[in-house]
Amino acid sequence: MPDIISSPILAQAQARNTKEDSVLDKEIEVIITNEHENDTEILGAVEKGPWWSYIWDYDPARNKEERRFVQKLDFYLLTMLSLGYFCKGLDQANIGTAFISGMKEELKMNGIQLNLVDTSWTIGYVVGMIPSQIILSKVRPSIWIPSCEVAWTILTFILATATTSNQVIAIRFLIGLAESIFYPAAHFVLGSWYKPEELAKRAGIIYAVGSAAGMFSGYLQIAVLSLDGVGGKSGWQWLFIMDGVISIPIAIAGFWLLPDYPHTTKAFYWNENDKVIAVKRMEAVGRKPFTRFGWSIVKRVFGTWHVYVLTILYIVFSNNGSSNSVNPLTLWLKSEHWSVTKLNLLPTAQAGVQLVASVVFAILSDFIRNRPAVMSLVSSLGLFSSIVLAIWVVPSGLKWAALFINRAAVPFGFLALTWTNEICGGDAEERAIVIGIMNAMGYAFNAWLPVLTYPQTAAPKFTNGWIWSCVAFTLQIALAWGVNWLWKRELRNEAHDSSREQGSDAVLSV
Repeated sequence: MPDIISSPILAQAQARNTKEDSVLDKEIEVIITNEHENDTEILGAVEKGPWWSYIWDYDPARNKEERRFVQKLDFYLLTMLSLGYFCKGLDQANIGTAFISGMKEELKMNGIQLNLVDTSWTIGYVVGMIPSQIILSKVRPSIWIPSCEVAWTILTFILATATTSNQVIAIRFLIGLAESIFYPAAHFVLGSWYKPEELAKRAGIIYAVGSAAGMFSGYLQIAVLSLDGVGGKSGWQWLFIMDGVISIPIAIAGFWLLPDYPHTTKAFYWNENDKVIAVKRMEAVGRKPFTRFGWSIVKRVFGTWHVYVLTILYIVFSNNGSSNSVNPLTLWLKSEHWSVTKLNLLPTAQAGVQLVASVVFAILSDFIRNRPAVMSLVSSLGLFSSIVLAIWVVPSGLKWAALFINRAAVPFGFLALTWTNEICGGDAEERAIVIGIMNAMGYAFNAWLPVLTYPQTAAPKFTNGWIWSCVAFTLQIALAWGVNWLWKRELRNEAHDSSREQGSDAVLSV
């Protein structure tokens, strides 16, 4: 019997494997180039699409049925998540708006009490986030998400009755607990329905609607100032009441309009063909559904680089500036004795910048499919504005511009979560937990770090805060490219492992 090491058949198989590995390396480079470096030669060979293809989805291979499916998905899922995030954003903006509109004086909220209110909300937010992501594997999103929306709406009504700062702190903790489920759940559900080339735009629209809530909060407060004294309540109390009135019908509608997941949906607007299309779309991009949650998830989550590096990335992003309730612009204007109306009106332009930037960078990210490049561009805007504001003694026009440009750096967050949906797409449980951990840890640091970097008592200059922001934006750029390198390496390793398995099967078959 001939020595198997010198077998001509094995030698041929090994040679064939070596050749296949070489070809495979080249194929991987082409894929990664298209995916992450926007290879103009290859993409230039594709037939040029209509003008709107640069803005919205354009896939010549998508048939009429799939186009209708995506339109229906946008109408129901995207609309409901956007409206829900609008309510959440309105609530988050309203605490700061109420503070500068009379709540501070009535409840004697001096010193760092505004920071404590924000910290209590953040603690509740952190506590509820990861358990919520696990619950999503057991309870339908169409039940879980609206139930929590109803809960935080009721608590918002109760907030209007607060008479002391301690009551505000306690109620905000409970509101944070209820609201903690929404943002990570929204990203997970989006990642369960949309393809990579569709995902960032939808995430960007949701975030833009949240930014619109920040604008609307200022306009709403100006409107309800006329109700000051009506029913024995102050204008800032009416702000919370109107917030709840807006939120409750949206929360109730979610019980019927959210579609759950492709494999489990019972939504009335899907026919059987729609359900088949939904499942096939996710199978085509390697997006796996939930399986049984067991102890193996611990190894799958903590045995890879995903959770560690992506979480650090999100921690830095979540803490690159002040807390939600401490707006350097409004506190600067307040120190300059601007009127309450202007204090509520002018910051809405910041939310407008954030809204436009969210849409523009989301479209750009999906179009060029180079997440780290777009995320670096976003961070560069934040870095520039932070340098200007750290100096502070600059021309007034430049200071105003920097305070607005700084908001253009906010889209980094939803782009990072969009990317996480892609990186962890092959394991639904890991994807849910990693998104939850990223958000939870980001806000865990946000519960105390902004008190040190942007304390209310440092207003209006926040010199140390802006210096920290310069460091944070620089770290964001470095980490984004670090994630990109790790993911490319992972794709190569997976492809090589698959090739070796195929080569072994070929040898055995011979």
